Amino acid sequence: MSRRNKLEKFADLLQYPHVYESFEFREEKLTRTMSQKLTMRGKWRSLQFENDNPIVLELACGRGEYSLDLARRYPEKNFIGVDIKGARIWKGATIALEEKLKNVAFLRTRIEQLKLFFEKQEIDEIWITFPDPFKRDSQENRRLTAAIFLEKYQFLLKKGGVVHLKTDSDLLFEYSKQSIEDYPATRLLTVSDNIYKGELPQADLDILTYYEKQHLADKRTIKYLCFEYFDNG
Repeated sequence: MSRRNKLEKFADLLQYPHVYESFEFREEKLTRTMSQKLTMRGKWRSLQFENDNPIVLELACGRGEYSLDLARRYPEKNFIGVDIKGARIWKGATIALEEKLKNVAFLRTRIEQLKLFFEKQEIDEIWITFPDPFKRDSQENRRLTAAIFLEKYQFLLKKGGVVHLKTDSDLLFEYSKQSIEDYPATRLLTVSDNIYKGELPQADLDILTYYEKQHLADKRTIKYLCFEYFDNG
């Protein structure tokens, strides 16, 4: 992808009314279109979706395939895809605009900063789809199921909310199982080391992302974890 092409996509994002971007570290206000700076904590339903429907996050959303397909399947829910890569978000955000999907939005930020942009217990469900496994031991705290992130999800989720993890990485799968078991407020609900070995353990696992198609072509097995918090703090 040329630099010019990226810049054009970044410019598009600044025109999209369903895309929010974080440009300053620890700044609560998000940029929506070039002229708006908004504090969205506790206001996503009223300011963006204009309804009281549940909110589902897709973290490390990439091109937003999961957010888009879930939004099509569940018009009674709201979906927000989160990623730091603007050129990737552009793809999903453009499709949502073309299809006039009113129940999907995108947030360009680091996942570490999510508590700046959402109120406590504002989220009903979280999907983590093929995140970077960060293979070096020195990077384990960057894995999206490390304790530092589990604490953030505990803050964000309503009581009864669940987190789904879909990955091709054996390392991340095994690490996540242990991390979730070790965290004092979480409980594993479903564990599968090969979701296509039999009947899918969860209906929406049939959604294929760009990366999953590549993994399947390489004969990798796809793993899945689902867990809940029995204490939301």
